[in-house]
Amino acid sequence: MFNRFKEKLAGFKEALSAKVIEKVGAKLENHVPNEPPADDGVAQKAEMTQQTVLEPPKAEIQTAKPKNKFSFLEKAKSLVFEQEVILEEKDLEEPLWALEMALLESDVALPVAEEIVKEVKSDLVGAKKKIGADTGRLAEDALRNALVNLLSRNHLDFDEYIAKAEKPVKILFVGVNGTGKTTSIAKVARYLMDRDYSVVLAAGDTFRAGAIEQLEVHGDNLGLKVVKHKTGGDPAAVIFDAIEYAKAHNKDVVLADTAGRLHTNINLMDQMRKIVRVTKPDLLIFVDEAIAGNDAVERARLFNESVPIGGSILTKTDADAKGGSAISIAYITGKPVLFLGVGQTYPDLVKFEPHWLVDRLMGEAEA
Repeated sequence: MFNRFKEKLAGFKEALSAKVIEKVGAKLENHVPNEPPADDGVAQKAEMTQQTVLEPPKAEIQTAKPKNKFSFLEKAKSLVFEQEVILEEKDLEEPLWALEMALLESDVALPVAEEIVKEVKSDLVGAKKKIGADTGRLAEDALRNALVNLLSRNHLDFDEYIAKAEKPVKILFVGVNGTGKTTSIAKVARYLMDRDYSVVLAAGDTFRAGAIEQLEVHGDNLGLKVVKHKTGGDPAAVIFDAIEYAKAHNKDVVLADTAGRLHTNINLMDQMRKIVRVTKPDLLIFVDEAIAGNDAVERARLFNESVPIGGSILTKTDADAKGGSAISIAYITGKPVLFLGVGQTYPDLVKFEPHWLVDRLMGEAEA
């Protein structure tokens, strides 16, 4: 998961590490004593500086026999690892350019990439940063902070929302064809059932051949009532009937399927607006594939302009090597990502948490 994203970040980490080493070298030139013993076995100062930052040469540390209590090399090493470095804006031009290119090549939308770079720059410029033994950690920490901050801005706790909402909670699913919308409905139904909520399914996709039967298969597998009309019927009427059924039978949640459509299909988008007007859903969820990258982000934006969505589900996240849509979609729409699909079975649905996603983007957790 997100392997391409991790690979692309290497250039940013290397560029920032090189700049930190350069800054440390300048500090050593100014502060390291310039009278090392002639027989100390220490190589040229420039070479020593770089080796000390990356990996102090153990052999030299062990074999050196200084005349004083501490060798020159030990003093230099102490200067490197115990001091702090202050990065200036000019120091970050090359690393930040490498970061922006890495984000764009990972299908992060341009305005999102610019915002991330802005946050990373704000974190690094002018602040005292402890060098430590791993200079690449500076890059990782700054990027992690920027991603968590961005992904947390529009975060919505789905469990808390359902618990507090007036019942039945009416949730409408929209999106284009073939993105896993109907399967996502079944996964969300299973998720809610596992938390002791009662669920009704509404077969509001009366347009696509076989759509009603597909939802019925999921309903049978899960033991759920599926409210349906005949193919070609009025989807708003189907969903309205499902809501009335839920009210009459004290059901907690109505999950309504709709026909897949493109924002350019004027008739279907008009139909969607009618469904929203008639059924007054509490939450409208946009579903698309994570692997669609910027296409998914753009479709979410356009749907949100036509029928304001309340959140998104990204399917096939387990097959996404880049991670761009998972980062971008919430920022672009101003609405939260609610779930990530990570497989084909009903339990393969992960409630979206910013730290969960960032851990995997940064390669700090099992995919």
